[in-house]
Amino acid sequence: MSSLPEKKSLLDIITQKIVTSQLWRSIFRHGYPDTPLNQSLVMMGNVFLHLHPVKVSRQAMKITYTWCMGGISFFLFLVLTLTGVFLMFYYVPETHTAYQNINQLSSAVSFGHLVRNMHRWAAHLMVVSVTLHMIRVFYHGAYKPPREFNWVVGVGLFFCTLFLSFTGYLLPWDQIALWAITVGTNLAPYTPILGQPVYQVLVGGPAVGQATLIRFYVGHVILLPLATAILLAVHFWRIRKDGGAAGPPPPPRRELEARLAEAEQGLAPTAAR
Repeated sequence: MSSLPEKKSLLDIITQKIVTSQLWRSIFRHGYPDTPLNQSLVMMGNVFLHLHPVKVSRQAMKITYTWCMGGISFFLFLVLTLTGVFLMFYYVPETHTAYQNINQLSSAVSFGHLVRNMHRWAAHLMVVSVTLHMIRVFYHGAYKPPREFNWVVGVGLFFCTLFLSFTGYLLPWDQIALWAITVGTNLAPYTPILGQPVYQVLVGGPAVGQATLIRFYVGHVILLPLATAILLAVHFWRIRKDGGAAGPPPPPRRELEARLAEAEQGLAPTAAR
């Protein structure tokens, strides 16, 4: 005597309907990643997993003082983006209202003072972390083949970071910002060949004023973040293509064997000569 089919619960029926729907299959074009094929499909279909290197050497993952400085810089860039969008709702790039906007943001807007300080300190920390990241890359020789192009992209990101900090410094429109940017832009005419045109592009007139504030604002919230995002995408893609993050070079085989032998004997490893 054949047994009757087990009756499905309402939750099982709804789940089955959702999983087999055209909308679900259009979003998730692969199965559960339990087989090598599905794992490959998941990686190829996800932009974040696709950017991540397939293999990462243990030497590159060794925790050091400058470990993950690139990732910290990217995290700070995301913090700056989110807090910057919040600040844009309360800031008007006009010389007669900019300073009042900042004061009102800090005193009258809920969490305004906190968000502004997060934006400010994240900007300072990003300059420090990007600088340390470049020093680490240079010290480990990660600019050498096959990573020359990614080194150039990293230099571009470094200058984007500096320009973001420079353009954002003027936006509060207080005395410190005004005279700091005045001194900074007055150095531009002394640049060989392109000195005066660069000054006109930055200042937009005979002195720092409304035109300068507009130019710095557009560069700070549109041009430079867009350029940074594009360079970041290329940077991450090249890291994957170049075989992952480059860590410190491994010690020579003989030296490594000697250290292991000394460690087994309970002796302190001697310094490399």
